[in-house]
Amino acid sequence: MTNDDICPPNVGGYPSDCEVTQGLLKRALERETPRERGYAWRACLAKAEPIRLLLLDVDGVLTDGTITYTHEGTEIKSFHTRDGFGLRLLQEAGVEVGLITARSSAAVRRRAEDLKLTHVYQGCRNKIEAYRELLDKLDLQEKEIAYMGDDWLDLPLLTRVGLSVSVADGAHEVRQVVDYVTSRPGGRGAVRELCDLIIAAKGKQEELLARYMG
Repeated sequence: MTNDDICPPNVGGYPSDCEVTQGLLKRALERETPRERGYAWRACLAKAEPIRLLLLDVDGVLTDGTITYTHEGTEIKSFHTRDGFGLRLLQEAGVEVGLITARSSAAVRRRAEDLKLTHVYQGCRNKIEAYRELLDKLDLQEKEIAYMGDDWLDLPLLTRVGLSVSVADGAHEVRQVVDYVTSRPGGRGAVRELCDLIIAAKGKQEELLARYMG
């Protein structure tokens, strides 16, 4: 990509706003984190390209797994803003997002509403049932689904989907069977890392970044 590809000819002596924006965009795209762009990342690009639905566990994935109760008995969870923005970008790239969690929480419902997620399954001890329902509902093949988990309850899904992912601090047994292990732990940007992987595999990174560069 060059400025000449997008910007009109510059007749002045200084770079135009368009040229400055394109220069910043090029620099941003060229900056890569080695841990995220290593062999494991590149090896998963082919599996990530056909993904049309990303499913996530919640505790230990969207959160760090900590559960806090107030004196009134209310459950408190913390979510990372970069994970949320990554899911927003992924939806802009045409990939749907769903949550499948064994627990039920008002905080999860609120977070799903904030992120405009329509496929939310709480209280699912048997996650396969929700998974099969989504396969039929959205007319998807297993190779078009990605799932990120962190513990044994996630294994039945992780061994079925087209792209299986664990957070960096996931259970040993989970990390042994997945296609990709993030460099970041749950609740600390692991979901964003997966979103970036899928977006890159679809060739959407430059397009999305350009929107936010103005």
